[in-house]
Amino acid sequence: MSMAPRTLLLLLLALVPGALILALGSGSQDLPWSAVWRGLAGDTGLDARIVAELRLPRALLALATGGLLALAGALMQALLRNPLADPYVLGVSGGAATGALLALLLGGSALAQHGAALAGAVAAILGVLALAHGSGRFSPARLLLSGIILAAGWNAVVAFVLTLGEPGELRGMLFWLMGDLGFGPAPEPALAALVLGLALAWPLARPLNVLLQGETLAGALGVEVVPLQRRLFLLAALLTAVAVTHAGSIGFVGLVVPHLLRLAGLRDHRWLLPAAVLGGGVLLLLADTAARTVLAPRQLPVGVLTAALGVPVFLYLLNRREQRP
Repeated sequence: MSMAPRTLLLLLLALVPGALILALGSGSQDLPWSAVWRGLAGDTGLDARIVAELRLPRALLALATGGLLALAGALMQALLRNPLADPYVLGVSGGAATGALLALLLGGSALAQHGAALAGAVAAILGVLALAHGSGRFSPARLLLSGIILAAGWNAVVAFVLTLGEPGELRGMLFWLMGDLGFGPAPEPALAALVLGLALAWPLARPLNVLLQGETLAGALGVEVVPLQRRLFLLAALLTAVAVTHAGSIGFVGLVVPHLLRLAGLRDHRWLLPAAVLGGGVLLLLADTAARTVLAPRQLPVGVLTAALGVPVFLYLLNRREQRP
C-alpha cells in the first residue's frame, strides 16, 4: 500500500524520538520516564547517569549506524539497478572484519581495533575499485563480481584469524562479526558521517531517478553515467565502512529498509534517501533495544536480531518479486 511521500517521511521522523525514549528507558533495569528526562537534562543522579553516559551514546550510535547502512543500501540498489542489492556485496565488511580481528588477536586497544577495521575497509574498497576498472572499463556488473570474489577471499582470511585466536578472545571476535553496539566508540563521528553522506547523496537524487531507466537513456538525457556510477560506489562503500568499523557486520538493514520504502511508494530518490536514513536508524535502534532486553541481563549481538527479521522479509520480497507478472 503506497503512502504520500511527505506523510511517510513525517511518520518516520516522528518515530525517531519515540524509539529513542523507549531505548533510553529500557534495559536490564527499566527506568521511569522521569529518570530519562533527568538524564537528558544533565542530572547527576545514578539513574540519570545511566541514561546520559551509557544508554544515550549507544542509542545515538544505533541511529547513526542504521542510517548509514540504509543510505548505502539505497545507493547500491540504484547503482546495480537491483532492489535486492546489499551494501555488503562490496566486500567492505570482510576487509573491516579482517583488520579488527587482527587487532584483537594482537591485543590492541579498542581505538586500535577501530582504526584497523577502518584500514581494512579502505583496503577492500581500493581492491574492489581496482578490479572493477579492469582494463579501464567500469561497469556495475564487473563491480558486483569483484565485490563477491573479494568478499569470499576476506571470509577465508577471517576464518583463518579465528583459528589462531585464544578461547578467551573468540567471544569478542564472534560478537564483532555478528554486529554489536555494546563496545562501540563515541557516536559523534558516525553521526557526522551520516549527515555528510546524506548531504553528498541528495544532490545525486535526480540523476539516480534517470539512471534507473537504463544507462543508454540516462546518457541520452545528459547524465554522465560512468562518473555517476563511480561516485555512487565510493560513497556507498565509505558509508558502509564507517558503519562496519563502528558496529561490526550488521546485516539486512541496508537491504530491507530501502526496498520496503519503495514498496510503500517512495521511488523518487529525493524522498527515498532521507527516508532510508530515518527508517534504518529507527529499525536498528529498536533492534538494539530488543537485543538488550529480550534476555536481560544478558545481551544479544544486534546482528542476530536484524538477521532474524531480515531473512523472512528477504524471502518474502524475493518470492513476491518472482510471482509478479
